[in-house]
Amino acid sequence: MKYFILALLALFVLFLLVILIRALCFKPKSAPKIFENEEEFDKERAVNNLCELVKCKTVSYRDKSLEDDGEFEKLINLLPTLYPNVFEVCQFKKLPDRALLFRWKGKNDGSPAVLMAHYDVVPVNEEMWDTPAFDAIIKDGRIFGRGTLDTKVTFNGVLFAADHLIKSGFTPENDIYFAFSGGEEVNGNGAVNIVDFFEQNNITPSMVVDEGGAVVENVFPGVSAPCGLIGIAEKGMMDVKYEVKSGGGHASAPKPKTPVDTLSKACVKMVSNPFKAHLTVPAAKMFDTLGRHSSFVFKIIFANIKIFLPVLDLICKKSGGELNALMRTTVAFTQMQGSSASNVIPPKASMVSNIRLNPADSVSSALKYINETINDPSVEVSLIHSMEPSRISETDCEGYDKVASAVLSTWKNSIVSPYLMVQCSDSRHYGRISDRVYRFSAMDLTAEERATIHGNNESIRLETAHKACEFYIRLMRQC
Repeated sequence: MKYFILALLALFVLFLLVILIRALCFKPKSAPKIFENEEEFDKERAVNNLCELVKCKTVSYRDKSLEDDGEFEKLINLLPTLYPNVFEVCQFKKLPDRALLFRWKGKNDGSPAVLMAHYDVVPVNEEMWDTPAFDAIIKDGRIFGRGTLDTKVTFNGVLFAADHLIKSGFTPENDIYFAFSGGEEVNGNGAVNIVDFFEQNNITPSMVVDEGGAVVENVFPGVSAPCGLIGIAEKGMMDVKYEVKSGGGHASAPKPKTPVDTLSKACVKMVSNPFKAHLTVPAAKMFDTLGRHSSFVFKIIFANIKIFLPVLDLICKKSGGELNALMRTTVAFTQMQGSSASNVIPPKASMVSNIRLNPADSVSSALKYINETINDPSVEVSLIHSMEPSRISETDCEGYDKVASAVLSTWKNSIVSPYLMVQCSDSRHYGRISDRVYRFSAMDLTAEERATIHGNNESIRLETAHKACEFYIRLMRQC
């Protein structure tokens, strides 16, 4: 027995040594190529152009009757004035559903790059804003207005960078396409129509760059440096309805298990039994990259991720937020309906949850899990609409390296890493034709700034608007 205990102790000590040695050897990988040169351009004009775009009230709605077509046309008609060199050199065409496509002809016939953005914005509650949402007022070193962050800043960044480079006499090695949608916020078909065009013309991009990650701080355990996060995939999305019916009745003599009672129990079951965590490729690559820059305690975890996955899962469950969303399919209950009167038991009650699908899950597997978890035939579960998780893009390739290099050359003190985007974007449609789709919004953003996206008082620092243009200039120079 004594020797058995000693053997167990020896094995435990060896186990600890292996873990510690792996953590000590878990050092940062070589950084992407950095371009040290300063990019000189007309920063005042870049800001003025962005302001003119923001002044166009390109608000998209699922109910098309609420949209102002004139504002969308106003923006499109402004473009030749704002970016004259682009219109002089590039081919331009309109595709259905407010899709805009430019082709900048390169010197050679290699695979082209595609740079994306959308120019529609979400609605505004003007009463909650401190400044008019579409006046593009500049104060305290910021531009205030809907769309400054999402995503007229990158729309301007792409076209301004091209306009600047064309004026300087630059021509890319291969074609560059600028692909813009006017209905991304309502999942319109603009981007779909552009991808259809590429597919029909046998055009396979070498890389596609759309909105997504940004340069952010305090998003990864044990890492204090800013992180430039490049999305290599995005989660799927489902809106699910849960409905319970009954005979109704007066609230003075309720029967057991009213529709609201039953729905409440179903809600608690889903919240208490979250989807299983999965270490998918985007998450694994993020942990492997940023974990090497974390404090030693966290290095122990991320250097031995398969061993400590249960610990990480527990941390994610307790903390919630972005780290938890990275690891699993999430469920957020967002809507509930019952009786129209306080003293009437509803003949029908319903609730809706918004679900973001981990790449390891699917719409069908999620519905199966929901029904099994609730385990109540009186709760009718139905799908309102859905999108499967996107294709996962490659990182060991020239396309990713170019984006990473442009990020690090623009924000030199950052750490560049792949990650899983938890929101949805137009770029998911490009998975049909490419596994080189990268999601990076060319900005460095604080948590407070990120909170204004789709919120009140959306604004952008002037310096951030400049950096967006600089990023695209650096990226286009590599194309």
